[in-house]
Amino acid sequence: MGDESNGLRGRDLIGLGGLLAGSVVAGMLLGVFIDSRAGTSPAFTMVGIFAGIVCGGIGFWLRVRDAMRP
Repeated sequence: MGDESNGLRGRDLIGLGGLLAGSVVAGMLLGVFIDSRAGTSPAFTMVGIFAGIVCGGIGFWLRVRDAMRP
């Protein structure tokens, strides 16, 4: 019945979802911007999406790891 300091609560899970979605969207938008300036159609957009997935996954893993430590 005490306050549980470890584990993930609902707002933490929403934050993790926002982290994943935000990193992918930010990477995509940055890629679209670079593509529009460089004239390379989907190249940097795809790189940006991939980089967003990787960065989001790393951030997700770090936050979950910290939350699950005793």
